[in-house]
Amino acid sequence: MTLAEIEKENQFQYPQLYKELETDGMLDVGDYGPNWYNDIFPTIKDQPTLLLHSYDFELLNPKAVDEAIKELSDPENYQQIKPEFKFIPFGQSEAGDHYCFLVSEQNQDNIPIVFLWHDSNEANYLAKNLQDYIFRALLTDMSEQDTYNDIDDEEFKGNLSNTLKTHTKYLTEKQTQILHDIFAREIIDYDFELPKGRKETRRGLLSDIELKKILAEIVPYEKIDQTFEYAEE
Repeated sequence: MTLAEIEKENQFQYPQLYKELETDGMLDVGDYGPNWYNDIFPTIKDQPTLLLHSYDFELLNPKAVDEAIKELSDPENYQQIKPEFKFIPFGQSEAGDHYCFLVSEQNQDNIPIVFLWHDSNEANYLAKNLQDYIFRALLTDMSEQDTYNDIDDEEFKGNLSNTLKTHTKYLTEKQTQILHDIFAREIIDYDFELPKGRKETRRGLLSDIELKKILAEIVPYEKIDQTFEYAEE
């Protein structure tokens, strides 16, 4: 299955940036299986494919994309997506939620990126297009060192350095400069605000407050983080 075949079968056009990523091998993650982490990951970790080192993001290859589209559009699928919404997945979380192009809101080459929850009737707008989403994802990665999985400072900075090498060519000059400036900082610990007045300590190169400010200034989107119901009741 190729991207062109997916486009033809589902009657839409991928953004040009996504096709460029395919041409450059940035979508070549191989076939996932029990040996993927030992056999495939070591061959691409220093030249990361799209968002390889991003927390809770697994890029889908074209075969997996085709399977996910068919699952979502299956009349027997429990999610029962409303006919006015057309989702084309390109990634998934560990829990099986999907990162999708919201093709039904495509505006020329801009297709909003949304997060589609599989266990609730809820989807969240993440960015107005793929380029802005990549920038948001990399900025978020810089703010959230994965200490839960024992990622130390050296590995954290190493993964970010490798990611910047392969990803910034797909971003604007301004976005690239911001990421490089933040990468040059020292790692900090900061208080992250949780619901009901709770806080937790996080570690990264910028705080969540600065992250939101940068997103508002550099990739403004009136729908960012808004939620909508996607399924029939």
